[in-house]
Amino acid sequence: MFWGGACDCQRTLAFGTPDEVAREVEQSIRVFAPGGGYVLAAVHNIQAGVPPENVIALFDTARAAGRYPVT
Repeated sequence: MFWGGACDCQRTLAFGTPDEVAREVEQSIRVFAPGGGYVLAAVHNIQAGVPPENVIALFDTARAAGRYPVT
């Protein structure tokens, strides 16, 4: 099982654009999700000053791209 690694919280999430956040989340899902057991989450707490649109991009991208098949 791997927990975290959704997005670089100190750079991309804090200072990137929503599109950059979405690309990084999609990449993390491609890398960590195969085989199951990946829990997409921020590595650390989301700090003050992070643009709300970046947080929304993280969650929207995760919701759209990060579902395991229901068995």
